[in-house]
Amino acid sequence: MQELIVESLDQEGRGVARRDGKAVFIEGALPGEVVTCNPYRRKPTYEIATLVTVVKPSAARVTPRCPYFGLCGGCALQHLDVRAQVATKQRVLEDSLWHIGRLRPGSILPAVHGPAWGYRHRARLTVRYVPKKGGALVGFHERRSSYVADMRSCEVLPPAIAALIAPLRGLVNGLSIRARLPQIEVAVGDGAAVLVLRVLEEPDPADAALLREFADRHGVWLYLQRGGPDSAQPFHPAGDAGLYYDLPEFGLRIPFGPTEFTQVNHAANRVLVRRALALLDPRPGERVADLFCGIGNFSLAIARSGAAVTGIEGSAGLVRRAAANAGMNGLAETARFVAMDLYKLPMDRFLELGTFDRMLLDPPRDGAIEVLKALPEPAPRRIVYVSCSPDTLARDASVLVNSRGYQLSAAGVVNVFPHTAHVESVAVFDR
Repeated sequence: MQELIVESLDQEGRGVARRDGKAVFIEGALPGEVVTCNPYRRKPTYEIATLVTVVKPSAARVTPRCPYFGLCGGCALQHLDVRAQVATKQRVLEDSLWHIGRLRPGSILPAVHGPAWGYRHRARLTVRYVPKKGGALVGFHERRSSYVADMRSCEVLPPAIAALIAPLRGLVNGLSIRARLPQIEVAVGDGAAVLVLRVLEEPDPADAALLREFADRHGVWLYLQRGGPDSAQPFHPAGDAGLYYDLPEFGLRIPFGPTEFTQVNHAANRVLVRRALALLDPRPGERVADLFCGIGNFSLAIARSGAAVTGIEGSAGLVRRAAANAGMNGLAETARFVAMDLYKLPMDRFLELGTFDRMLLDPPRDGAIEVLKALPEPAPRRIVYVSCSPDTLARDASVLVNSRGYQLSAAGVVNVFPHTAHVESVAVFDR
């Protein structure tokens, strides 16, 4: 079997080597290693392979903490030292900016770190009732599969939630609707934890008793979701769980619903908000736009600076939540929120909002290219872009630099998802 030298990692955390001019993506291989592998998918220009042997290991290779690593698809990089993970993600960001946007940032920002373990305050666990495997399975999907990993613990979930995986399997096994419960969504706040059970059939009285007993025993709130995310309603205990997270540096408490979008890693988010606000540098009396503002994660911190912030978000429900959060934090006078689909840009409405001195945007993976093309003049003199996709950031950065007259002043990674290949980043553009 031919030995290959691994040159780099791709954006899915696979080692990249070359054989006869063809790229070989090797799951489990690390840069600098000499390995052998077994291809399971062959294409004219590339192959995807599983690792067979590590002939010469990387100095950054470590023993994965989780016994299910390699089977479970939730993590891709537990075998790589966390510091090396961050360095790798920084290279991915810089490579994307150069190869897609032909840009290099004026400076590289220090990486934003958070805890490496127990950090996932949001998760979507799949549930399958599989009698051949002894009953219910609760967890993440297996790697490269729609099957659910047979797991009883998780190192990236908060310990109190990870400890519930086995009890949840027992709970589901005892329900009459065990084959009609496909998903459990986890939402953990600073003061409470919620499990949202997606139910395709109503629990009967015996099921309801089991669910209440489970919630009481484990100190969690159970919600039932009978339709889309907005249909999630408290089941037990009665009433709203009162989920929230704090941003102590800004004196903010931010409530959220169990199915509303929030950052997965609360500790990293606190550092990210601090970094983004320092880079944006809003001043009292300035007008600032926060695009894709969600529940006000950045908007409310901006408002604390004394600037007048306008948060724009496509979801009317999230806009209502953001406005309520502004009122609760005493910021209703300086923070206003507008429901507007920024992917179906009504230019007349956007222009009605006026011009802004500074802008922050935190778009989904699709990026914000149409918004950036349409910015009215005079355009903001500084833009801070929080990105969850290096490729779309690079594409949008090219528009800002080559079409709108900005320079890419700085960029750096935010390690929101340790042990995964997911790259979050923040970039600064100055006019």
